Amino acid sequence: MLAIISITAPIFLLIGVGYFAVATRLIAKPQIQGLGGFVINFALPALIIRALIQRPIEETFNGIYLLGYGLASVIVFGVALTFALRVRRKALDVASLYALGMSGANSGFVGYPVAALVVGSPAVIAMALNMVIENLLIIPLALALAEVGSQGGSSFGTAIRQSVSRLGRNPIIISILIGVTIAVLDVPLPAPLFKAIDMMATAAAPTALFVIGGTLYGLRTRGMRKDASQIAFGKLVIHPLAVLLVFMALPDFDPALAVAAVVFASAPMLSVYPIFGQRYGHPELCTAALMGTTLVSFVTISALLWIVSTFELFGFAG
Repeated sequence: MLAIISITAPIFLLIGVGYFAVATRLIAKPQIQGLGGFVINFALPALIIRALIQRPIEETFNGIYLLGYGLASVIVFGVALTFALRVRRKALDVASLYALGMSGANSGFVGYPVAALVVGSPAVIAMALNMVIENLLIIPLALALAEVGSQGGSSFGTAIRQSVSRLGRNPIIISILIGVTIAVLDVPLPAPLFKAIDMMATAAAPTALFVIGGTLYGLRTRGMRKDASQIAFGKLVIHPLAVLLVFMALPDFDPALAVAAVVFASAPMLSVYPIFGQRYGHPELCTAALMGTTLVSFVTISALLWIVSTFELFGFAG
């Protein structure tokens, strides 16, 4: 267990440093937002491009991984949506936020740093594939349903088209396309350009964790404990369990990628989750869920890694 804590503790220490920096006013909240923009628009894209151009393209786009992680996430999305609509009697816009919170992981800011420490270089490939699923499937589906619920009309098709149209400006999707193009054409990058990409890529993980910590400062739950705890349970327990079961059913799968998939699923929800909540009039719910899930994830991720290593799931022994 100490070996597991040695993996997760540095992650959450960096989150704590970010929180402390903002709490003590060493760094202002707007500066944290600027750092977050750097990670999303430059560091993570550089990380993805570096990974894609250093591996054969057939190793990168793993169809079985996309199927497994995507299927598990869609199942969790559907279960969460049904639970919120039928059991909790929530409106469709709120139910869609439930579903997004439980099935959309923070792959770049939390999932990747943990997975990189656990499985090494395969974590980058898993992150790129996860972001394809999140940006092309989970987020557009959730936002389309939320639009339908908030407008009270039959605008699902329109909402989907609007979500898809935004993908052309998504830096993650753009970086995947650039990396795939370079890999397919087998174009060698000039040494200075590759070095610049490599330097930005190296900054992705620690900066992302620092940003998460700074973002958490000042968040308030405001009486949303029951709803937030249900979303947190779905994200930290149900989502990784679903991914674990699906990948255990897949034959002859790369153990490192399978472990990475479970680790990514165990991460908290997207850091922009409260922004989506604010857009549809429920910022307190999403803020409370994000804060609670991030704090509890130290325990749940550590426990998950202990289970995977102890029982040597997928052949992973830590």
